[in-house]
Amino acid sequence: MPRFLASGWFFLLLLLGLTSPPAAAQTEADSAETDVVPPKRELRAIWIATVANIDWPLQRNQTPTQYRRDYQKLLDVAQGAGINAVFVQIRPVSDAFYKSDLEPWSKYLTNQQGKAPADGQDPLPFLINEAHRRGMEFHAWFNPYRATMDSVRRTLAASHPLKRHPEWFIKYNGQYLYNPGMPEVREHITKVIMDVVRRYDIDAVHFDDYFYPYPEAGQTLHDEAAYRDYNPDSIPKLADWRRRNVDILIHDLHDSIQTAKRWVKFGISPFGVWMNKSKDFPEGSATRAGQPSYANLYADTRGWLQKGWIDYIVPQLYWSTNFRLCPYPVLVDWWAKNRFDRHLYIGHGMYRMLESTRSDTTWRNPRELPRQVRLNRSYNGEVAGSVFFSARSLVKNPLGTTDSLRRDLFLNPALVPTMPWKDAMPPAPVAQALLNRANAQITLTWQPGPAAPDGDLAAYYALYRFDADETVTPDDPRNIMALPRPAPGQAAVFVDTTAVPGQGYAYYITALDRLHNESRPVRLFTSGQLPMEVVQASAPPVAVATTQLPPAVEPEAATPSEAELVKIKVKEAEVKAKAKPKKKRGFFGRLFGGD
Repeated sequence: MPRFLASGWFFLLLLLGLTSPPAAAQTEADSAETDVVPPKRELRAIWIATVANIDWPLQRNQTPTQYRRDYQKLLDVAQGAGINAVFVQIRPVSDAFYKSDLEPWSKYLTNQQGKAPADGQDPLPFLINEAHRRGMEFHAWFNPYRATMDSVRRTLAASHPLKRHPEWFIKYNGQYLYNPGMPEVREHITKVIMDVVRRYDIDAVHFDDYFYPYPEAGQTLHDEAAYRDYNPDSIPKLADWRRRNVDILIHDLHDSIQTAKRWVKFGISPFGVWMNKSKDFPEGSATRAGQPSYANLYADTRGWLQKGWIDYIVPQLYWSTNFRLCPYPVLVDWWAKNRFDRHLYIGHGMYRMLESTRSDTTWRNPRELPRQVRLNRSYNGEVAGSVFFSARSLVKNPLGTTDSLRRDLFLNPALVPTMPWKDAMPPAPVAQALLNRANAQITLTWQPGPAAPDGDLAAYYALYRFDADETVTPDDPRNIMALPRPAPGQAAVFVDTTAVPGQGYAYYITALDRLHNESRPVRLFTSGQLPMEVVQASAPPVAVATTQLPPAVEPEAATPSEAELVKIKVKEAEVKAKAKPKKKRGFFGRLFGGD
């Protein structure tokens, strides 16, 4: 999880040397207030922290009806802001926001660790379904090593692992932590996570930045016995042994997830600096962070990317554009160059805009967070999205930032980026697509297509609409009307209530699988000239399926324009009883293929 909000010491470590932000640090991205064409694919996510009830549930003693209602409201706000993924903390302190035989119910859910919800229902399927119903991915967020937030053991449930296996734990800085050096610990953590992967319909497993604990002055982590007993390779340096312990967990968990459900992603959100650039670490960033993850947390996040052990990384870049020790643009550039063909999303400190801190006064500027998002986009896909800490901040709309996302940066929907190393095969196109027009109302229906050769079915759909007189491109998300997600196996229905009477439109429908590969389109035209109209879909184009839709093609001089094409369709509708004239292939013909 991003550093617990009560732990403000982390920013205090960076205060020395700070001055007012220089004007020269303004980025090129700040000069553009709006994006001409927003990206069609971009992860837009929020963290929903449950530890200490930071974001949800709002209180520990809520009824199931109350916490379900609050969760729905939270997702509604996120959906309105353009969010397409949620990272929900379901295991904050070796406890569970779901029914588990391995760890107790969380006190942050029921006010008493080990106590089940009053209605006896497992809330996790509801949490997942509500996210999916709104077109959002559900990333199950686990804290792997933290066992308690304090040193009080009497309030722990009898089923808590600390009660059953006290030898697995280390007490450090007033908390109990799992000892990463013990094979039994790694086995238990993997078992807990894989239990969720196998039983629930999650989209990803997500870890935050807590591996070995952040060092505290005057505190010593006593893992000498484990270093002695569990060091079969006789690694001479304690730091290297500790990094090896975390490496083993990450590697083994990656392989286990891939074997169980190949579509489930695995991602990490580390502290924002891997290592500061130095004589010993020339690969590091040009920063002066006090707690680099490689040296201080024993988490070789760059190495995990390089070895392909994780699918995405979300470095927590909670610094502003002008923060001298760790400038945001410097770190974005470093991570973009060190992502090793895995997805890079940026963790943004939206909560910083609610602070009145003197450590980084740039956060008082309402343009700062939009500036960061625009800078991300300037990397042409190298930075694939943003994750905001946290949901509470999004709801509070600090300095109008949520409004800025909703009205500008995230105004249009975005598809989640694909992961071709996991799956590059698109699903089959939709079947039996039909358009019914009754005056102003247009209803589109379709059936799921058959399974793709890899066995994947459509998980949801994208519905595009084009006016007859506009120049369009299949990569322009401004033409996406909706991303419907009907129940599995059910027919899909969409009613376009915004169609203008008498105006012609072209629609196309694509299917997307769990990893967001997009099928070839099925196309439907409506002339808009008849009071009642029924249109059967044209056959899907016969072409090699790719992960990208075919690009738009400009019409040649001798080919009818889109407006002329619609007129042709109208004429055909009026003379249906007569012989059908030979059609000319206009813009849509070349865009969609077929006859």
